Amino acid sequence: MAITIRELAQALDAQGWGDLDLPVTGAAEPGATGPVGPEGGIIALAMSPKYAETLKPGSIAILAEGMDPEAFGLKAAIFAPRPRLLMAGLTRAFDPGPDIAPGIHPTAVIDPSARIGQGAAIGPFVVIGPGVQIGSGARIGPHVSIGRGSRLGCDVLLNAGARIAHGVTAGDRLIVQSGAVIGGDGFSFVTPEESGIEEIRRTLGTREGIKKQHWTRIHSLGGVEIGDDVEIGANATIDRGTIRATRIGNGTKIDNLVMLGHNVVVGDDCLLCSQVGIAGSSKIGNRVVLAGKVGVSDNIEVGDDVIAGGASKIFTRVPAGRVILGNPAVKMETQMEIQKAMRRLPRFAQQLAKLQETVTRMLEKG
Repeated sequence: MAITIRELAQALDAQGWGDLDLPVTGAAEPGATGPVGPEGGIIALAMSPKYAETLKPGSIAILAEGMDPEAFGLKAAIFAPRPRLLMAGLTRAFDPGPDIAPGIHPTAVIDPSARIGQGAAIGPFVVIGPGVQIGSGARIGPHVSIGRGSRLGCDVLLNAGARIAHGVTAGDRLIVQSGAVIGGDGFSFVTPEESGIEEIRRTLGTREGIKKQHWTRIHSLGGVEIGDDVEIGANATIDRGTIRATRIGNGTKIDNLVMLGHNVVVGDDCLLCSQVGIAGSSKIGNRVVLAGKVGVSDNIEVGDDVIAGGASKIFTRVPAGRVILGNPAVKMETQMEIQKAMRRLPRFAQQLAKLQETVTRMLEKG
C-alpha cells in the first residue's frame, strides 16, 4: 500500500512540505528509516527534536509544528499540530488489520437461526450459536465463539480466540482482542448462615467464633451491554450481571488483563489500563481514567472525570473531577505530602533518639 505525501497530509488534515508526490509505503521510528528515491519509502515519526536528531538526510518525516525540515536534510515532511492525534490517523492509514478472508470459512459452525449481516468475514473454526445477530461488515477471526442470543452491531472486529457468551449486546465498531471473555458468570456465592466476610464487615475485624461454612452459587441471569466504539484488550474479562446487565458505555477503551465484575457500570469514554480490577456492583462515571493496577472495591461509585494514578486502591466514593493516588486512594496532592512525610521519618526517628538521650542524661544529672 502506498499513498503520496500530499494525499497523506490531506487525509490527516495537516500541512505538507517538500516533494509532495513522493509515495509513502509505511511508517517507522527515525532510526529505522533512510534516504528515499522517486519510488518513495518509509516515513519517520520524529515529532520532537530529540527523535529528529536520528533522521537520515534524504528521508521523509512527520514533524511537530515549528521544526525545520531543511535542518535535517529531509526531502519531504508533514507538520503535526497535535502529534499523537496525527499518529492515530497515520497508523490507521497503514494498518491492514488481521488476515481474515472475506466470506465464511467452510469450517465455521453457524446455527441456522443466526443472522449475519452483509460483507462478513468469518474465519476458521468460528462457532456462532442460535439466535445470534451480527451487523454488516463484521470481521471474526479464527476460533471465536459467540453464544446464544447475543447481538453485535456493524463493523465489529473479533480477533482470534475471543469469547462472547450468551446474552451479550454490543453496538457498532466493537473491537475485541484475542483471549478476551465477555459474559462469563459473576463471582457470586452465599453461605446459609452469616459468613466470615459478612461478620468482619459488621464488626470491622472482630471474630466472634470460627465455624465451618459452605458456599452456594448465585447464578448469573443478567447479560452484558456494550455501547458503540468500545475496545476490549487481550485476556480482559467482563462478567455478566446477576439480575441486571453489566454495562460499558460508548467509546470506552479497556486494556489487556482488565477485570470487570458482575453488575459493574462503566460510563462513556473511559480509559481502563492494564490490570485494573473493578469489583461487583461498582459504578464508574464518564471519562474516568484508571491507570494500571488500580483496584476498585465493590459497591463503590467513582464520579465523572476522575483520574486515578497507577496502583491506587479505591475503597470509598470518589467525587467527580478528583485526581487520586495511593493505597488507600486520596487526593493526589495529599498523597504527595504523605510521601514527603514518609521520606522524612528516618530523620525524625534519629532526632527523636537524640532527644531521648538528652532527656535521659538530664534526668540522670538530677
